[in-house]
Amino acid sequence: MAVLYAGGQVFDGVGRMLDGHGALVEGERIKRLAPIGEFSGFAGPRVDTVGATVLPGLIDCHVHLLYAGEGDPSVPIMKLNAGQLTMRGYGHALATLRGGVTAVRDCGGKDYLELAVRDSCNQGRLIGPTIRAAGRIICMTGGHGHRWGRVADGVDDVVKAVREQIHAGADVVKLMATGGVMTPGVNPEDAHYSREELTAGVAEGHRFHKTCASHAQGTAGIMNAVMAGMDSIEHGIFMDEECIAAMTSRGTYLVPTIAALKNILAHRAEIPPYAVEKAERVAERHRDSVQRYYRAGGLIAMGTDAGTPFNYHGENAQEVAHMVEYGVKPADALTMSTINGARLMRLDGRGAIAEGAYADLLVVDGNPLVDIRAVADRRNHRLVVKNGAVVHRRGDAAARAEFAAAAI
Repeated sequence: MAVLYAGGQVFDGVGRMLDGHGALVEGERIKRLAPIGEFSGFAGPRVDTVGATVLPGLIDCHVHLLYAGEGDPSVPIMKLNAGQLTMRGYGHALATLRGGVTAVRDCGGKDYLELAVRDSCNQGRLIGPTIRAAGRIICMTGGHGHRWGRVADGVDDVVKAVREQIHAGADVVKLMATGGVMTPGVNPEDAHYSREELTAGVAEGHRFHKTCASHAQGTAGIMNAVMAGMDSIEHGIFMDEECIAAMTSRGTYLVPTIAALKNILAHRAEIPPYAVEKAERVAERHRDSVQRYYRAGGLIAMGTDAGTPFNYHGENAQEVAHMVEYGVKPADALTMSTINGARLMRLDGRGAIAEGAYADLLVVDGNPLVDIRAVADRRNHRLVVKNGAVVHRRGDAAARAEFAAAAI
């Protein structure tokens, strides 16, 4: 059955706000996007969007579905059993979808448990976002994430580790180029893998048609990852002009994850002191790097690092407001949060409102180009639509209860 969304505005995901347009959804896809006059004879069901904006569902390119936003997420990760972690991961996926995010990229879990969540959601056995997943992160001995990542040292071992992720069914290869904030005893500024190790890992991932992402915070590690051919740099805190030039010339995406540091700094007393010290040290440099890459015209895709301390699944949309706070124009922030994410994740037919695209939609009060909180604050979300089906409706008591249970 066809359903017409009409009455308000349409943001198409590629930068255009369309007045006086309707979107006709038939089954899982958008059949027609056109001026409302073309639908004058339509007699089927309608969704009234007067006073609202219809936009593509948001896409978050950096989440950790198994983490729940605790002050130190590593503690429950090590204590919970496989069944508990898997069910928790699914609850987080559902909360994310209810929060307006219709696709995510999981950038590292534990023992491939998140792949079961991915398969159930992607195959339609459970309601959830479209999920791409990295499997186990790959890091050096003692490197960032070593407590549950795949430790590999040297070119041959890195190649083997990449092959293991591919064999397990990973969609993306995640390589740790530097230290990070949430691992004790490592420095975010330090390069970990050598350029040779990263180059070998990326080449192996690309050989098997996988995208490659790198946790990269320090300058030298960012440069190593970019020159290795990485598809995206996660965080990118200490980018300098050389890094920016290399990334823009190669079309490398930056996934900033602004929410991760903001939430650590907002809850200092409840987070391990070593992480707070590092977050305080790098926060202003991170803001500067994001602003400079944006001004340089670099490709940016939205990512939150959801699951890290006090960075909750279901609140992902707040990242759009963080980007605007950092100087990104609202239309650009929405593009980064829709079509750019789809392109980075190779989600054909998603991230835009266009004829033939999947009907992943978010309907929000007002105009987000005027007030970005229309998207960033989920209280302004009227509807979330996934593959043409309404999965969250504001005011639906059952949906609210399900959302609350999923967010636990």
